[in-house]
Amino acid sequence: MKITEHIQNAKGKTLFSFELLPPVKGQSIQGIYNAIDPLMEFKPPFIDVTYHREDYIYKQHDNGLLEKVAYRKRPGTVAICAAIMNKYKVDAVPHLICGGFTKEETENALIDLQFLGIDNILVLRGDARQADASFIPTAGGHSYATDLLQQVVDMNSGKYLYEDHEVVNANFCIGVAGYPEKHFEAPNLKTDFRYLKQKVDMGAEFIVTQMFFDNSKYIEFVKQCRENGINVPVIPGLKPITSSKQLINLPKIFHIDIPDDLSDAVHACKSEKEVKEVGIEWMIAQCKELVDVGAPVLHFYTMSNPGPTKKIAEAIF
Repeated sequence: MKITEHIQNAKGKTLFSFELLPPVKGQSIQGIYNAIDPLMEFKPPFIDVTYHREDYIYKQHDNGLLEKVAYRKRPGTVAICAAIMNKYKVDAVPHLICGGFTKEETENALIDLQFLGIDNILVLRGDARQADASFIPTAGGHSYATDLLQQVVDMNSGKYLYEDHEVVNANFCIGVAGYPEKHFEAPNLKTDFRYLKQKVDMGAEFIVTQMFFDNSKYIEFVKQCRENGINVPVIPGLKPITSSKQLINLPKIFHIDIPDDLSDAVHACKSEKEVKEVGIEWMIAQCKELVDVGAPVLHFYTMSNPGPTKKIAEAIF
């Protein structure tokens, strides 16, 4: 079922969903099940699975030659989605990204997803290889999320890269990212909304936001969406602070602000356990307010660690 249909069928009730990381190479699917099982009592209608490129290092041999070695890979997004749907009978939402993949590789993934009966896709540009570097497109791949979105839209219209036989139109419900605090590469919010409106006009049917810790930014973002003619569901993406290091890492990596009250409360903690408790309590309060303002879904970035999300959901649902 499409995410838009899940939201419509909820008739105004806020739903619960979450996002998982595929395990690193060499691990088994059981790690995914361990991350899902504790959260199934909250009846998520869909579960997101992220997509990752391979990263490489160059290993120097004694003879001076350099060997290119894949050192980080999170395999199996397509297979994990199939396993989730089979085991839990809920919809799986794979992410698709530009970086690290050619157009042909993307089409192959889309063909597999269509074959498996997966109805939803979240289309993203993806991050640069390093947090402080610029995004460099993969040779033969897409440079922008709009390009990747167009490829999915084309498949929905029965247009493939190489049409050598009769094809069946895909029917993916496509989601895109939104940034309540502005995408860090955009010169201003006006430009950000122009590109977001373009994606919706092209065929995007829902938006999932970057994490935020100040609900006023989400509320204003939704308001600005509507004023810019963007009328699709806007799903807030959420992640509780669980360690003091995140006061530095989250703003650095995701280009977001931490409210003064939250950072002050974390600084006042005497242990990492207290930090986690503060972060969870802050997120519970955030979620209650988001339910009150009519957020269609509370979507949690769990990083495959279900513990904090379970505590929050117990207080909300």
